[in-house]
Amino acid sequence: QVQLVESGGGLVQAGNSLRLSCATSGRTFSSYAMGWFRQAPGKEREFVGTISRGGLSTYYAESVKGRFTISRDNAKNTVYLQMNSLKPEDTAVYSCAAAHSSSWYSLIRRQADYVYWGQGTQVTVSS
Repeated sequence: QVQLVESGGGLVQAGNSLRLSCATSGRTFSSYAMGWFRQAPGKEREFVGTISRGGLSTYYAESVKGRFTISRDNAKNTVYLQMNSLKPEDTAVYSCAAAHSSSWYSLIRRQADYVYWGQGTQVTVSS
């Protein structure tokens, strides 16, 4: 069992930045590919980005590419989401998730492949 706890959300003005963290329990953090997802009010949860087990590969949704960066520190069992140039349409609850991965470099894009989820943290971007 892996527990995930997000932090770092809040209210920011458009154009500013936020850094979300996702701390995980357990000794097997490096066994999982990690992903970030978001859900805006009245909308389906959507994929934001993912990072491979070793942290060398990342993949982002088109809507955030070039503005958001995912990184991880396997020694600290933590994954990060750096969000720059935030827009009002980025307003959502952001959740991190963990997916089993047999490869050090594989990227996991499907929500259904993620088996552990955090509770989420609210990000609100004002115009």
